[in-house]
Amino acid sequence: MKNSGSSLNPGFECLTVDQIMEKQIDFADDKTKADVLASFMVEGFGSVPIVDQQQRLIGIVSEYDLLTALGRGRNWNDLPACEIMTRHPASVTPDTSIATLIGILQSSRFIRMPVIDSNGKLIGVVARRDILRAYLNDKSEPDWSEIMGYW
Repeated sequence: MKNSGSSLNPGFECLTVDQIMEKQIDFADDKTKADVLASFMVEGFGSVPIVDQQQRLIGIVSEYDLLTALGRGRNWNDLPACEIMTRHPASVTPDTSIATLIGILQSSRFIRMPVIDSNGKLIGVVARRDILRAYLNDKSEPDWSEIMGYW
């Protein structure tokens, strides 16, 4: 198979976070206990966004945060999110380009990021796998002669 030297599929390059993000996500408030947050993570993402009463993003609790609490001997049943969350987490907006998102995820080594609107309200989460899925779904039909090398 030869490399044509072409860049990414132009359709993929034009995508924005809004087009690939997960919009139905679990989130919690800062009083939610760590055991509840852990149950969200087991069934979904490896982190849970924490929001205020207006659903504005105020923090995030990750698997790492929960493991740190365990390592310190904390009981998850008595541990509210506000005591272990990362405050003012990094986030992106719906109009963030895929190229920018890839750069952010690669430089930060984050796996996923909350998506907020212009008022700071949580509206979704976008993860590395969403980018991979979007790329695979955007690929046009392959040139089988080039792949097989004999047509």
